Amino acid sequence: MKKFDVIVVGGGHAGIESAYTAAKMGSKTLLITLDIEKIGLMPCNPAIGGVGKGHIVYEISALGGLMPKLCSKTYLQARMLNTKKGPAVQGLRLQIDKFKYSKLSKEILTNTNNLSLLEDIVEKLIIDNNKNIQGIVTKKNDLIFAPNVILTTGTFLNGKIHIGDKSHTGGRVGESSATKLSISLIESGLKMGRLKTGTPPRLLKSTIDFSKMEKQDATNLNYLFEFYPKKTVNTHHCYITHTNEKTHQIIKDNLKLSALFGGNITGIGPRYCPSIEDKIARFQHKKSHHIFVEPEGANSDEVYPNGISTSLPLNVQKKYVQSIQGFENTIITKPGYAIEYDFVYPEQLKHTLETKMVNGLFLAGQINGTTGYEEAAAQGLIAGINAHLKNNNQPSFTLSRTESYIGVMIDDLVTMGVDEPYRMFTSRAERRLLLRQDNVFLRLTNKSYKLGLIDQGLYNDFNTEKSQLEKALEIIRKKYKHNEIIKIFERNYNKTIIDKITNLNISERNIQTIYAEIIYEPYIKREELEVAKTQKFQQLQIPPNFNYNKMPGLSIELQEKLNRHQPETIAQASIIPGITPAAISLLIFKTKEHHNNQNVTFFPKDDL
Repeated sequence: MKKFDVIVVGGGHAGIESAYTAAKMGSKTLLITLDIEKIGLMPCNPAIGGVGKGHIVYEISALGGLMPKLCSKTYLQARMLNTKKGPAVQGLRLQIDKFKYSKLSKEILTNTNNLSLLEDIVEKLIIDNNKNIQGIVTKKNDLIFAPNVILTTGTFLNGKIHIGDKSHTGGRVGESSATKLSISLIESGLKMGRLKTGTPPRLLKSTIDFSKMEKQDATNLNYLFEFYPKKTVNTHHCYITHTNEKTHQIIKDNLKLSALFGGNITGIGPRYCPSIEDKIARFQHKKSHHIFVEPEGANSDEVYPNGISTSLPLNVQKKYVQSIQGFENTIITKPGYAIEYDFVYPEQLKHTLETKMVNGLFLAGQINGTTGYEEAAAQGLIAGINAHLKNNNQPSFTLSRTESYIGVMIDDLVTMGVDEPYRMFTSRAERRLLLRQDNVFLRLTNKSYKLGLIDQGLYNDFNTEKSQLEKALEIIRKKYKHNEIIKIFERNYNKTIIDKITNLNISERNIQTIYAEIIYEPYIKREELEVAKTQKFQQLQIPPNFNYNKMPGLSIELQEKLNRHQPETIAQASIIPGITPAAISLLIFKTKEHHNNQNVTFFPKDDL
């Protein structure tokens, strides 16, 4: 009998992290995927990171995950986005050689202790009468048993590909879909829906005139996503071009031929990453849209035109592509397409990503209604950790939304659910001044070490850097008043200045943290107080049918949102998109006032 501690279904970015993490922690793990040669494939944009998404990758790094390690060895260009804005909303984005990334993923997983790889399709879950997962049944009629199963099915769950009025089953172009597993999930009692995503056509590099485009410069950096320094070596350029009025007219004239507008697609697409025909239909006032022209690999003949994903017929794709500056003579090597797939409504999950319905069944990635490699990898990491902990009867591991973007994402999913593919933005985090890239290791390394996800040497080096940071901040705050150090930093802040002030040879990351801690200091203190206040009152019960319309100081928009969502607690209210800290403070005050009027004692009088 084939038996494992953890079975991971799917070899995408969520599956990679789940399998790697569970095996590294000591669980006997099996990763099942349709094609072992396509583990870690990037079917859409060949890049990782960005604003919000990059924050997630940093957190994966602090928790000992695999994605940052793969990025460091396969990137082509590094860029820090939003450098003209504050450090809290900057984001590292790496252009990746997707072929090297996939190859390295397979090599690392193949050589990971406690981990086995199997090429097959899972068609059914084995669940006992008490709703405990027992294992899986594959297409080859193998019965494989495990008390913990993690599904990371991506777009393969009953996937259907659309190009114009033509459609066929498939999880990605040229690959079959998992058509029977959805039935097993529905039979287990899980509620499911349908989502949609898409990809642009791929273009032959030699037929593009890059001289007509704007070159995107790389950023010279001394750190990537990992803890240890890594000076960037940028080997490939990215470019920007734009659609134009002719492009838009071609698309408008052919909208009815699009699978999206022709009625063939029922799934809901990502609002923040729409197809080009969706952009033209929704933003008719815009005369052009950006297209980011990105290499797919160091030796690849194909280019990825980020920004023109489509489900229009191939002949229309050719017309509108060749209307774009620099693409006049371009040859399409692969058509763009839309893909629909099944997902599970994530409100049916615990914060550990275990389903409430089936004990031992975990879900991670697009099956939970998210979109993006980074979001998937983070969920895979959390699911892998918790599957291992559950297998060993240890307390579960969760992250709060006040300490990580991963915590924000999972809390959003399991509490609010999704009505479109979920994507991470810094604006989703109420406390983003506390959740920066530069302080990610300060936030999460101790947790990672306790779980056994990082080694002793890294932990020692982290503590050394942390001690230097604390000492430097102490010296600076003793020497200068806050407004004095702000003036110094406004003129210049760099390693030379900081070392001169503190007489310490500290890391560049610490310099960035010192700068952020100083310039944000009043706001950070305020946020920390708000965090403490919200945490203290997060389980405070909001009365049923609470009248938000009679709360002075609450905007009409927030009144409408609160009335629509009807949160039961302050914790639920605080994660409604757009809810401000001021609104939560007002809601706490009014809720306490209501309870006092009802003579309900819920906290001591000297509470916040």
